Amino acid sequence: MAHPHIANACTGITLTPKDKSVVVARTIEWSGSEMKSDYVIVPQGYTQKSFVPGGEKDGLEFSARYGYVGLAVVEPEYIVEGLNEAGLSAGLFYFPGYGQYEAYDPADNATTISDFQLVSWMLSRFSTIDQIQDAIRDVRVVGIDPRASTVHWRIADMTGRQVVLEIVDGVPHFYENTLGVLTNAPGFEWQMTNLNNYVNLTPGTAGPTDIRNLRMKSFGGGSGMLGLPGDVTPPSRFVRAAFYAATAIPQDTAYGAVMQAFHILNNFDVPLGTQYPIDQVPTPMPSATQFTSATDMTNQILYYRTMYNSVIRAIDLSKINFSDVKYQVHPMDAIREQTVINIQPDA
Repeated sequence: MAHPHIANACTGITLTPKDKSVVVARTIEWSGSEMKSDYVIVPQGYTQKSFVPGGEKDGLEFSARYGYVGLAVVEPEYIVEGLNEAGLSAGLFYFPGYGQYEAYDPADNATTISDFQLVSWMLSRFSTIDQIQDAIRDVRVVGIDPRASTVHWRIADMTGRQVVLEIVDGVPHFYENTLGVLTNAPGFEWQMTNLNNYVNLTPGTAGPTDIRNLRMKSFGGGSGMLGLPGDVTPPSRFVRAAFYAATAIPQDTAYGAVMQAFHILNNFDVPLGTQYPIDQVPTPMPSATQFTSATDMTNQILYYRTMYNSVIRAIDLSKINFSDVKYQVHPMDAIREQTVINIQPDA
């Protein structure tokens, strides 16, 4: 059993096209090493048991009421983004320095679940946020590696509701997320308050304006967003994601919104060298953004692309018989190589 020191720059957005479907999308980053990344298909009735501190699978046992598809890192049980057949979407985001789980007690193993398996538990068991809010009181969420950070979660269901779950001082807190944006630390409420610092930002072009005898005008389009933070820290990414998603031109369909989400999230790809001093990058990966996903909740399709291959791949849950399919784990990249199409000119 391994535990990822994961995703220090995750960014999530939500888009709603004209057909009223819902698309949630996100990046997942880790610049320290290449993560083993798989997609996992979990059938109805599949039973799993949680890891506990020390590496044993001796925690909460739970069976899948609903089948689901998840994107996993390091271990197949560590689903960081997924969708179940009832339309529940859940994702895990790094939350360093602000969350705090309950203290681990071996006497409570039967109700103890690791933080990195909470998405699997939610997708296996529930169809609505209300159900999760009721059930979370009956489990104890713990970290299983003292070196790793805490995490928080984005949860959305078919009613259109979306929440953020943060566990602080051992107590779960649910925050309504009508904005549909999430990054990392600090907490969600702080991030929402911080948006008020950017009340001056508007789409379009600012000016011209006159100061005494001086006429000032914009150097180019988009100057209404002058001052939008461009660095990769979580607060700056939260602000940028909020404004990009809010000002995105509504697409006609969910498919259009999925393609739009991938374009928006291009702005959040983290070059590997930004998080380490020069000449101290630990591994020659293509990117710190290891993969990007978009989930069409309404039509039950999960899309992803990776740092090795930007070709978008799709898993259509409506075409999977979760009462009959076998449990399976597949690498997100069958071949770690960018697909390139060579153009041949006409003779």
